[in-house]
Amino acid sequence: MTKIHKTAIIGNNVILGDNVEIGPYSVIEEGVEIGDGCWFGNHVNIRKGTRIGANCCVYHGAVIGQNPQDITFKGGDTHVELGESVTIGEFVTISRGTESRGKTVIGNHSYLMTYVHVGHDCTLGEHVILTNCVQISGHVIIDDWVNIGGMTPVHQFCRIGKHAFIGGGFRVVKDVPPYILAAGEPLKFSGINMVGLRRSGFSPAMRKMIKNVYRLIYQSPLNTTQAIEEIKNKLPRSNEVEEIISFVEASERGII
Repeated sequence: MTKIHKTAIIGNNVILGDNVEIGPYSVIEEGVEIGDGCWFGNHVNIRKGTRIGANCCVYHGAVIGQNPQDITFKGGDTHVELGESVTIGEFVTISRGTESRGKTVIGNHSYLMTYVHVGHDCTLGEHVILTNCVQISGHVIIDDWVNIGGMTPVHQFCRIGKHAFIGGGFRVVKDVPPYILAAGEPLKFSGINMVGLRRSGFSPAMRKMIKNVYRLIYQSPLNTTQAIEEIKNKLPRSNEVEEIISFVEASERGII
């Protein structure tokens, strides 16, 4: 049964799924789409162009779908898309896309804690955790199972690879490859994300292989190009190794 508080404001042509609950003084603007089983707290603002999947939880004061903080944006039919089972903490802000990508995307089962900001045209994968006060600039790509510690700013156009863990309070200004720990100022490679990989079911053999790959990239006298050639020529290939190779070769900002 859907429950809408009497002080909430629901715009025209809003699509509400079953068993949705909307708290006091929340505003759902025209054309918003909301899936089954979603819960919205007090003073939540869901702006037009937002599509929210099933079983999402949006806490008090969050604003989703606000215009991008981009002085070149002149308006347009752009969007924010939340997947299923996404949790949005108190006072989180998520900007909709610009004409560049057209939308900002938050993947299934992701968790954005209090005061997180996600800028325009960002793409977050599944099971991403952004801890309190993480600030994501525009056009950032964050792959699946990434965990970013609190108070961390991420520069625009950066990419963060799968299963990476970034320590709290450090600046991200270059791409962070998959499966690693990153910490320090400036941000640097601090080993592989051993705990996260083990929890995600990576075998000891695979964790060792990933470690060997990064030993060549970060702990050998080879430059990055030479290290990638050495990996291709001398190490066994797997999906994880291919993921690292393709990430490094595709990096536009350069890796940390």
